[in-house]
Amino acid sequence: MQLRLLAPRYWPTWAGLGLLRMLVWLPFPLLLGLGRGLGALLRHLPSSFARTARRNIELCFPELSREDRERLFARHFASLGVALVEIPLAWWCPPAQFARIVHVEGVAHLKAAQARGRGVILLTGHFTTLEIGARALVTVTPAGVLYRPTKNAALAYVLQRFRNAYGCRAIPHDNIRAFIAALKNNECVWYAPDQAFRKKGAEMVPVFGIPAATNTLTSRIARLTGAAVLPYFLHRLPGSAGYRAVFHPPLENFPSDDPAADTERFNHLLEAQVRLAPEQYLWIHRRFKGLSEDYPDYYGQQAPRRA
Repeated sequence: MQLRLLAPRYWPTWAGLGLLRMLVWLPFPLLLGLGRGLGALLRHLPSSFARTARRNIELCFPELSREDRERLFARHFASLGVALVEIPLAWWCPPAQFARIVHVEGVAHLKAAQARGRGVILLTGHFTTLEIGARALVTVTPAGVLYRPTKNAALAYVLQRFRNAYGCRAIPHDNIRAFIAALKNNECVWYAPDQAFRKKGAEMVPVFGIPAATNTLTSRIARLTGAAVLPYFLHRLPGSAGYRAVFHPPLENFPSDDPAADTERFNHLLEAQVRLAPEQYLWIHRRFKGLSEDYPDYYGQQAPRRA
């Protein structure tokens, strides 16, 4: 570790990480209760995250009443609080204890895909259970994980150290060469292409029925490498029952000749997973962005309502 990471500007980061480290010794039900309480506190703080989450829920669930959307909003922030206190479980929980709370299904689908020898793309979405999902994945196989580097150097160091410690290999989200090289080496790469994307390769693809700027890289990488593409999702179970991780069968006839159609196909799969536990999806991200000036400003003060 570089000595500059001990500078005073990083002391709050180290203090927060020290507090998280102590939480791993709490009983699992108590840990979850603490997270839900923290989420309830965060929900009442004035923040752009709260406004974005409310707007996304309104856009994606127009069939719900205002009261039901508010209840979903409250459950979402409870899920965000739990996500924070789950970090110690993902980084420091002993393997035997972790195995008791995480139930993994569909491993045979993954092993069969690996046996093809052309790499595996594991598709997922940005759920509040991402850290637990990564740890659950590498209990089955080593894997590369595409991620967006944080600007906090101390936090970036810790994230890399502890993710690598339990079998993840971090791949920066814009290092496409490393992504392709891993697949050509018959490795698994966990990839979540569900957030707004307006760079090269972006297309307007419906998300919950609303066209939005979306990355179509999955289809193009699958065609280039011949890698199998498997959906992989993890959900938090009710109460303190733990987690359920599922490797789904590989997508058939994928990729097609139409990357946008392939991406829309994944979006439908993602939407089905979101509906299983909608509070666990990351609604605080501004997903609905366009590629042209005439795209509606869904998050502005004069934002249009969904028809």
